Amino acid sequence: MHIAVAQVGPIARSDTRARTVARLCELLKDAASRGAKWVTFPELTLTTFFPRWSIEDPREVRSFFETEMPGKETRPLFDLARELGVGFYLGYAELDGERQFNTSILVDGGGSIIGKYRKIHIPGDAQSQDGYPIQHLEKKYFQVGDLGFPVFDAGETRIGMCICNDRRWPETYRVMSLQAVDLVMVGYNTPTGYGRLGEPRHLPLLHNHLSLQAAAYQNTCWVAAAAKAGVEEGIHMIGGSCIVAPTGEIAVQALSEDDEVINYVCDMSLADGYRGNIFNYERHRRPEHYRAIVDRVGASRSPL
Repeated sequence: MHIAVAQVGPIARSDTRARTVARLCELLKDAASRGAKWVTFPELTLTTFFPRWSIEDPREVRSFFETEMPGKETRPLFDLARELGVGFYLGYAELDGERQFNTSILVDGGGSIIGKYRKIHIPGDAQSQDGYPIQHLEKKYFQVGDLGFPVFDAGETRIGMCICNDRRWPETYRVMSLQAVDLVMVGYNTPTGYGRLGEPRHLPLLHNHLSLQAAAYQNTCWVAAAAKAGVEEGIHMIGGSCIVAPTGEIAVQALSEDDEVINYVCDMSLADGYRGNIFNYERHRRPEHYRAIVDRVGASRSPL
């Protein structure tokens, strides 16, 4: 399976949808010219990462959301996908009536939507925090996703999706792995220096790859991860877009923090040896001992 990841450089607050979609189309053409049949785009691909600001005007907030997909401004990407025969994952802000979600969709090579996911692990805060050099206000703008972690049939491959902070949580991948997922696509927008004291600049990229590599290995699947990267509206966003094999190895990684396509021909049978041995779930899993995972939200400090 020939997979590509389309990393996207900074998108300004003033950039139009049309301009951004034109960039995505160029990346899709690049991926197709290399022979790729599936492309992963980042989280909230169509706009700047607006949750860094506390915006109070409802009309301005809604301007970052899509009410339909495809819409007039995004349709060229779908038409191009159909022309090229290339499918893609696209992250965007979804307005569903009065509900707001951080969403991704899976579009096949015919330009049709075959899957939708809504981000479940919403990070950050619902209001600005004193002393934080960088605000991260996703809880202000997005509800918790309500679609679970579905897996979708895409020809001979089963594809799952998650978004940004989801990639840090092992439950995300295990639920999909229990549905025999072959490939997990993930888009992210990750800043450096988040928090009251500011996290050391090297750690976000380290944690990004650590999460992706562990997930791929422990869940016997490929992972294709796409960043929105570079200095966007004065905030540095990590790159590090990559494709990870079921061995836990990074097969290919982006070298820049700008628009960049990476691609890899993935041997989907590479997972078979792990699924039949070390991670043979039917032989080795013991779910009767995992109740705390679903019974508790947080760690209990009560006496043991």
